Amino acid sequence: MTATQKIFKYQIWHLFSLAFLILALKLYLSNKPTLLDGMLWGINTSSWFWLALAAPIIHQVYVWLVWRFELHLRVFSNKLGTQQAFNLYALGFSFLFLSRLVTITLLAISSKNTLHLNPVIAYVLAALITPLVIYLFYSVKKYFTIERAYGIDHFDKNYNQPFVKKGIFKYTNNGMYVFGLLVLYLPGLLFLSEVALLVALFNHVYIWVHYYFTERPDMLVIYGNAP
Repeated sequence: MTATQKIFKYQIWHLFSLAFLILALKLYLSNKPTLLDGMLWGINTSSWFWLALAAPIIHQVYVWLVWRFELHLRVFSNKLGTQQAFNLYALGFSFLFLSRLVTITLLAISSKNTLHLNPVIAYVLAALITPLVIYLFYSVKKYFTIERAYGIDHFDKNYNQPFVKKGIFKYTNNGMYVFGLLVLYLPGLLFLSEVALLVALFNHVYIWVHYYFTERPDMLVIYGNAP
């Protein structure tokens, strides 16, 4: 298999999965067009919806491209050195991850009070989610490390650490995907926005597309096994 084939391995399934998720969202919203009523800063809710949807897509395509070009061709570390290449990539990763939360928050404000749920129930759900998210990020920082979460193992060919089974990772091998994305539900719950919750759900499902078609295959290359 050539390097190009390795870079694009499984990405046709990534594309099909993404198309399916977007079509499912469009179908749901076509039956509830009023969910996209509203405006924030002169920008209509429909535009905020597409921006919030674009953020995770751009983020995950960015990670796929950087990870695969680095893993199979060492494109960035050969030019910049391992640490500088990783630092620049991590900066882009951080910005794009933050853009997920920011765009969903703006979407939630633009479409607030469209969720037909008792506010007390919504706030209780938000209160239950918050400690899980905090514990996840604590576990990542203390046990998993931020660098590993970003994908340092794609840049440093000598990196080889055992799977973490401490903190929240005692209960699941994929704590970041199970619990980390819960933070994106908070804006929809706090502002009672149904469409913001839909985009949060899209994020949560779509991150598993990334896991099965990009990250897990890469882990098999790097470590020879994967959780």
